[in-house]
Amino acid sequence: MAVMENLKKLQCNDSMFNLCCALFFTLINSLFIKRTWEIIAPNSFHSWIFAISVPVVLFSAWLTIFSLINLPWLRKPVLVILLIGCAASNYFMYTYGAVIDKKMMTNVFETNSQAAVALVTPQLLIWLALAGIIPAIILATIKVKPSRWWYTLMTRLVSILAGLLIIILVASVFYKDYASLFRNNKGVVKMVTPANYISAISRYSKTRWFAGDQSLIKIGEDAQKGSLISQQHKKTVVVFVVGEASRAENYSLNGYARDTNPELKKRDVIYFPNASSCGTETAISIPCMFSNMTRRTYDADLASHREGLLDVLAHAGINLLWRENDGGCKGACDRIPHTEMMQWHLDSLCTNKSCSDEVVLHRFGNVLDGLQQDSVIVLHLMGSQGPAYYRRYPDKFRKFTPTCDSNQIQYCDRQSLINTYDNTILYTDDVVSRTIDELKSHSEKLNTALVYLSDHGESLGENGIYLHGTPYMLSPSQQTHIPFLFWLSKDYQQNFAVNAECLTNKATVEHVSQDNIFSTLLGMMDIKTSEYQSNMDILASCRKT
Repeated sequence: MAVMENLKKLQCNDSMFNLCCALFFTLINSLFIKRTWEIIAPNSFHSWIFAISVPVVLFSAWLTIFSLINLPWLRKPVLVILLIGCAASNYFMYTYGAVIDKKMMTNVFETNSQAAVALVTPQLLIWLALAGIIPAIILATIKVKPSRWWYTLMTRLVSILAGLLIIILVASVFYKDYASLFRNNKGVVKMVTPANYISAISRYSKTRWFAGDQSLIKIGEDAQKGSLISQQHKKTVVVFVVGEASRAENYSLNGYARDTNPELKKRDVIYFPNASSCGTETAISIPCMFSNMTRRTYDADLASHREGLLDVLAHAGINLLWRENDGGCKGACDRIPHTEMMQWHLDSLCTNKSCSDEVVLHRFGNVLDGLQQDSVIVLHLMGSQGPAYYRRYPDKFRKFTPTCDSNQIQYCDRQSLINTYDNTILYTDDVVSRTIDELKSHSEKLNTALVYLSDHGESLGENGIYLHGTPYMLSPSQQTHIPFLFWLSKDYQQNFAVNAECLTNKATVEHVSQDNIFSTLLGMMDIKTSEYQSNMDILASCRKT
């Protein structure tokens, strides 16, 4: 009570309040300042002055902004919101090396509950309290002494002009230095908060809720089955398994020293060691890989209201099913039958609002038994979703120890973190292998094949970066280099004229990506459509003619 009473006695005039706000928000951006100083690496008088100018310019910019927006009846509510937002933004930048941009906001607004809960840690709550809530309370209790309107207007005008003058003077001396700094280090400007998350939220809102005409654009309506699949006496089923946050670097199939793929290596899979993702987050990679666009041409706004791969397959009369265990298909399965596995309430496989990935195999044999049409089945796994890696596998897969049994992964020693992550890969290996075994057991009735890849990779502390979501241009290879493999039954190889030896040889030398998925799956189901591009079909060159 005494503290609150003392706080209530705090008071200052309008110009001092704006100066304090500018100083405080400059200090909030200490991570941005630190990063720019690391890039500048001053070693001369010019570079030292340039480095010193960074916080000066930042302070001048905030002084100008706050002198404009700090209206008496709005300033405290707005600043309280900004402070709490800055605290959250800084936490994820400091802790995980996250970049706050539109794609990150897509993750924030469209993430599933399991991932969101896993990110809520005691450290986050303490950080928000110390860096956000307490400063906000102090700010809200400060009394700003009223002055005559003309005096307030004059002092604000002086502050704005002074701030702009400093920025112009610095720019006249260091324009080339700043241009080079931001041109060569595009991610650094996204570290300025609250500008980063305000810009990201506004851009996300514009495309998500104010994008204009969102009527569905149809594609591939000319799709039909080719003669090869139509003449089969057995129905054909391709299972497409989409993993989560699996990085190729930790796959023994990819050369990793640890045996993280003991089961898959027994099952004659064809592994492509040079594969890359379309994005570094699920919200981009999933809709991108199911669209007919490549990573370089991908437009998320367009993809959100244009048909994709599954729609084209449906136009051709292919039976479709999506089994979901990662919180959502990001729009890719909206127009086909899909099942949220959590809704099955399988207590033996689901706890704490999440399910083990083997849940996608629940009654999977019955599904295969009941197929009366050529089918594509998508299994979306939770895979290696972080930061709570230790929750992504049953105890019997805790092979690599000691483990990091915490979602505060930045405090675990590196080997424990890697051990835990590797256990998730071991479990994914088992689930995919069991899927293959189920397909094998139905070989008398079905032509079967399986494709597995991850939506994106994962960072485990390399260069201070954790998890994923780094802008693609800046992302480390751990977030974009993904596992990618095929399993083709003997009957599928024979009936669809696929030369497995050719495909194996191709895998060793060819770079593939999620860009190839659209045409490759159309080709695997022998779908004839103007949307199909043979040069993007991984199997095309290995089909016997």
